Amino acid sequence: MPTADPPDPRLVLASASPRRRELLASLGLAFTVRPVDLDETPRDGEAARDYVSRLAREKAAAEAGAGELVLAADTVVVLPGGGRTAASERLLGKPADAAEARRMLAEIAGRTHSVLTGVALLGASPAGDRRLVSEVTSTEVEMAAMGDDEIAWYVATGEPLDKAGAYAIQDVGALFVAAIDGNYTNVVGLPLPTVSRLFAALGWDLRELSRRP
Repeated sequence: MPTADPPDPRLVLASASPRRRELLASLGLAFTVRPVDLDETPRDGEAARDYVSRLAREKAAAEAGAGELVLAADTVVVLPGGGRTAASERLLGKPADAAEARRMLAEIAGRTHSVLTGVALLGASPAGDRRLVSEVTSTEVEMAAMGDDEIAWYVATGEPLDKAGAYAIQDVGALFVAAIDGNYTNVVGLPLPTVSRLFAALGWDLRELSRRP
């Protein structure tokens, strides 16, 4: 008698980000959005890679239920130089207000920075074993020089206010991105090749899941 296929897992996206939701939906997957509210303050001396990995793993673990695959992510812009975490890097998250957005944009203008995204997936494999897998993806982004008037104009659009590093590469912010080295969807907030690898690590094929009704 043929063996029945394992039931599809219920996929949960533990993020309120509309960009992540759109990227995941582009794969043809059915999922539920269930945001997580955590303290995202970096720990003393915590390196950027450790920071985004920890937050992604904590978000996935916070929302996991039986029979679910929970996908979580956290993105940060990293500049070289002293800052509030590791001595060799400065972390730029979402600006608190327009004034902070202007300061962030002035800081990254004309420079190259790294975009780091930690992605975590928690759930059971088709065989039933439950694990948490994670990965950090990095992309280098070169920003064009920006004058004060350009920065003021961009902040006035409202776009920078809920974005790590105060810009969106997929929207108006693309005007100021000179070049990238690495995965584009990582800069948007959810590196899709990384997502595929994490599903594969748990024994699931995203290509098959996206084709099922």
